[in-house]
Amino acid sequence: MPVPLLEVTNIAKRYGHIEALRGANFTVYPGEIVALLGDNGAGKSSLIKTICGVTKPDAGEIRFNGQVVTIDSPQASRDLGIETVYQDLALAPDLDPAGNLFLGKEILYPGLLGWLGVLDKPEMRRQAEASFARLNVKLQDINAKVVNMSGGQRQGVAVARAMVWASKIILMDEPTAALGVVQTRNVSELIRQVKAAGVAVVLVSHNLPYVFEIADRIEVMRLGRRVARFVTAETTMDEVLDAMTGVTAPQEAA
Repeated sequence: MPVPLLEVTNIAKRYGHIEALRGANFTVYPGEIVALLGDNGAGKSSLIKTICGVTKPDAGEIRFNGQVVTIDSPQASRDLGIETVYQDLALAPDLDPAGNLFLGKEILYPGLLGWLGVLDKPEMRRQAEASFARLNVKLQDINAKVVNMSGGQRQGVAVARAMVWASKIILMDEPTAALGVVQTRNVSELIRQVKAAGVAVVLVSHNLPYVFEIADRIEVMRLGRRVARFVTAETTMDEVLDAMTGVTAPQEAA
């Protein structure tokens, strides 16, 4: 196996009397799609929040490209080339797709207007249209506010934003939840484009058939620890379910 792009080791996180993570491990290799699975309360969300800098772990180590790193804020995660697509999409509903694509990375006019903080909205819209076209994200109206778009279109905007700015890893939390068949297929194509571009994808999902369709590997968490790792093509849904529910013993010392 190649050197891990991201390696999380012995991460612990406690919220009062609740141990969300109890020595959790997780590994991402360059350019792969890896699914992070587990039942509710397994620790998936806590682990993702640690990687994207939303929460700070109480113990453990994170290595990125073989180097120990501190991810103590979302910006620190982004600086490493990691972008996150949250389940609620975290879009600004009153902005159009271009405004959401460049949220926090706005383009200013050159010269005095830029010094005064005037946004170059035509340039942002031009670049946004080019990005959506390249990624085959179909929007009925590029000028419409996101709040007025369908769930599939909003998901497309969120994924496209992550794809434009991520250089190493995209974390995706339930990216196809509440989407129809056609919309799910569109998101799948976007994910495959990410992989083809050499960017790794971490997919959190409860949809096992979807995971088996798109993921290269599967890592399973239970009770705050990683309990199993599978190569998708070499395992079955029953084996994964057994690991998730504790029917089989953990495959590694957690």
